[in-house]
Amino acid sequence: MELGLWIDGTTPLPDILDAVEHAAADGFARAWLNESTGWDPLTVFAALGERAPGIELGTSVVPLFPRHPFTLAAQALTAQAAVGGRLTLGVGPSHAALVEARFGLPWDRPLRRVHEYLDVLDPVLRGAEAEVRGETVTAVGGVAAPGTKAPPVLLAAHGPKMLALAGERADGVLTIWTGPRLLADYVVPGVTAGAAGRAAPPRITVGVMASVTADPDGVRAGVAGTYGMAGTLPSYRGTLDRQGIGGPEETLVAGDEAVVEAAVRRFAEAGATELMLFPEGSPADRARTVALFAELAGRSG
Repeated sequence: MELGLWIDGTTPLPDILDAVEHAAADGFARAWLNESTGWDPLTVFAALGERAPGIELGTSVVPLFPRHPFTLAAQALTAQAAVGGRLTLGVGPSHAALVEARFGLPWDRPLRRVHEYLDVLDPVLRGAEAEVRGETVTAVGGVAAPGTKAPPVLLAAHGPKMLALAGERADGVLTIWTGPRLLADYVVPGVTAGAAGRAAPPRITVGVMASVTADPDGVRAGVAGTYGMAGTLPSYRGTLDRQGIGGPEETLVAGDEAVVEAAVRRFAEAGATELMLFPEGSPADRARTVALFAELAGRSG
């Protein structure tokens, strides 16, 4: 199982680029950036260019609703060329509350939209043309990016139909707020069933909040304050309800090095192919957490 590191994308751009270099030096397999209200992760990776050559790069995630698939394909292929083929393109539909409030767009048939979006994105990333006149997406043509290999695409998914789509149409899944038991009993089987008959096994990337700390309860309270709103979003709520837990803070992995390392092993045994670390707690706690995961990454490498 690979270990990746989520990079805080709310800091100044030079700090983000430095953080990716530090993640590479620490031995992490992949640095992840999300898209929220600030920097565009694909543009950040293009700006990184050939720096930090020892690490792969991933978006977690780029929301599909605001972009036409041709636009996203052009951005992704540009970033892929700039970083020498190290990109993983993580995408997802986002959430109704964000799509409608932030972008003023209707939350219209998200599963259908993702399906039709991939009908365009998949061939266009591979240098072919698409002709899709669907219910939610229309696209005729392609994107020219000579000499650029298509990046793998991971789909953010929580419900059973989206998990199956991640296995069937993407290279795997991105998920979060998921513990080892739900991963083994629900996520992995759902994605694997969708991928039946495909040559390569699906990638299963799990975002995990973790903290090597002497104050697990304090860190858990901080996670509740920062991420509690996530528990009100329907797809996340479904994932939490399937585990019988109240909020994202209950998925936090926290304790000393032995406790956290044991949890990492349970995720690997449950079928994760990569953990994406979100370090939590005080600055000292986060430093301890990153150091432990870097040590584990070195062992696995």
